Amino acid sequence: MPKLGESITEAAIITWFKDVGDTIEEDEMLLEVATDKVDSEVPSNISGVIEEILYKANDVIKIGETIAIIKADGSSSSKSKSKKPDSISSVVETHQKQRKPKKKPSITSRTSTSPSTSAVEISQSNLFSVSNSNTFFSPLIISIAKKHHISFEELARIPATGNKGRLRKSDVFQYIEDGRPYKFAQPVAQKDPTAYHIPQLNFDKGKGKIIEMDRMRKMIADHMVYSKHTSPHVTAYVEADLTNMVNWRNANKTAFQETYGERLTFTPLFVETVAKAIKDFPNINASVDGNNIIVKEDINIGMATALPSGNLIVPVVKKADTKNLKQLAENVNELANKARDNKLSGDDIKGSTFTISNVGTFGSVMGTPIINQPEVAILALGIIKKRPEVIETEDGDEIAIRSMMYLSLSFDHRVVDGFLGGSFVRRVADYFEQFDIERDI
Repeated sequence: MPKLGESITEAAIITWFKDVGDTIEEDEMLLEVATDKVDSEVPSNISGVIEEILYKANDVIKIGETIAIIKADGSSSSKSKSKKPDSISSVVETHQKQRKPKKKPSITSRTSTSPSTSAVEISQSNLFSVSNSNTFFSPLIISIAKKHHISFEELARIPATGNKGRLRKSDVFQYIEDGRPYKFAQPVAQKDPTAYHIPQLNFDKGKGKIIEMDRMRKMIADHMVYSKHTSPHVTAYVEADLTNMVNWRNANKTAFQETYGERLTFTPLFVETVAKAIKDFPNINASVDGNNIIVKEDINIGMATALPSGNLIVPVVKKADTKNLKQLAENVNELANKARDNKLSGDDIKGSTFTISNVGTFGSVMGTPIINQPEVAILALGIIKKRPEVIETEDGDEIAIRSMMYLSLSFDHRVVDGFLGGSFVRRVADYFEQFDIERDI
């Protein structure tokens, strides 16, 4: 599995384009994989005949693991997982250990006294142990558990075959294949009588056309539920007068495109303004790691973008505070075009430190956005709408037609208090209202 982007450590196989025995040319696409929200096609780095495919669709593979064996001379030979002849080259030169079949576990073979905690609540940056057992959960195990909605308590009941009692990926997949026999087993420990228990209500879901969620929609759903569960959301609202910005943009968009060959939308202007406000309030550009707050050095602005499928994705403008308007327009337009054509790479959606969501493009007056984890705040920008407003002039108060917009900032109240959240969103609005109408392009 080749490196697919910065900070990406694993990928899930979506489909293989070739079968065992097929001939493949160098740079011909071998398989398609998924990393977070982006699908990527992986080419072969040699020409030859496919000797062996070591993983199937939906398997989650670490970067650097061998996923297929190709005989470079173009002829087929006997398969072997334990020993590879010198004439066989792998897609990646990492040894793949032989996997052994597992026996179906017995439901009475193990119980657990671990707390009933969802697997998605556990940080994926460390290894974790279960109380009164010798089982360790790796980030890969946590990722698989999250995908299949397996709780921490249920994971603790799965018989482990790894070194020193560690749970292996194959153990989890075998357990799922066996029908998850421990899914409804009761823990030995007594439940806390003061704890809140989710009521088991039988709702009438009605009848109608059934549409199965696609892979991206499932990931979005998991991410949104995780965010609401993790961060206590608070939303602050302000209103901003964008008349100067709107008039300047309308007067200069044609000249800007003729000069730089780039469309001038409102998005690069929004990104520029938000990056400027973040420099005034750097603690809004942060993430939470346990009891620590990590204030990020770079200002990377994520842009929530709708795909043709209706799903959302967040491409990232890296180091937005260091770029001028021309560079921001180029970056924004490039990412928007990639998203529209479903050609975003793993690096294009990684590293965001603060996210904006332009809900105004859908006609929404305002919104209450959900924080893009692990960030601590997200800003929603409503529709720019002309309204009669009372303004102060040298001759006194007057009623004028102004271009107004509502801003909604959702923030993580664990680390962002009302003063910081309110001050930041007010500063963004102030910069919008103070836009220089005489600015050069």
